[in-house]
Amino acid sequence: MAKERVLVVDDERDILELVKYNLSKDGFSVTCVQTGEDALREARTKPTGIIVLDLMLPGLDGLEVCRILKNDAKTQHIPILILSAKGEESDVVAGLELGAADYVTKPFSPRVLLARVRAVLRREREGTVLSTPIDLGSISIHPGRFEVLVEGRPVDLTASEFRILHFLACKPGWVFTRQQIVDAAQGEDSYLSDRFVTDRSVDVHMVSLRRKLGGAGTLVETVRGVGYRLKEP
Repeated sequence: MAKERVLVVDDERDILELVKYNLSKDGFSVTCVQTGEDALREARTKPTGIIVLDLMLPGLDGLEVCRILKNDAKTQHIPILILSAKGEESDVVAGLELGAADYVTKPFSPRVLLARVRAVLRREREGTVLSTPIDLGSISIHPGRFEVLVEGRPVDLTASEFRILHFLACKPGWVFTRQQIVDAAQGEDSYLSDRFVTDRSVDVHMVSLRRKLGGAGTLVETVRGVGYRLKEP
């Protein structure tokens, strides 16, 4: 498998070497540049998984680089993690409002930076998966519209039921424990759920989900002693 490419942009050679050493040790392919102009060229011409970007650069500064990349259709999908000595609240807000995915201030812990890079990449991957429509037999799930159709007819699900169905549908045939389903139903934004989902309430949600799906509800299977799965049609 090809290594994920990280583009590190900083005018301090010591910082470049420190970041490159730690990211490379974790399995990333790291390219280092020292100017904003070089960063734009690299991002536009080579596949890039994430950009670690300093703000105080000679010539084109980091905020301008971020703005240009996020306004270019060819590069706007690349997540940017700002790494800067400018730690005022106004600096952080400016970077995030331009589209940066995260902001780390100097001096920094290499372990924390590595964890932040992993987290940004993980969110990007999950966001891609979670926004992809799924069709399983007569069931159509569209996460972006928070919509479920059965044979073309809309099904009115609660937030928790939708999360559970989508979680199972992402890996049809896979068996998930009740605790895994609880975690999926609550999600990172648990305030979106209609109620707090517990291990004991999963069975109740499954009964309701099957009922609302009608004939397609038979695809939701109980695996005795383990949990549930969404059967492949």
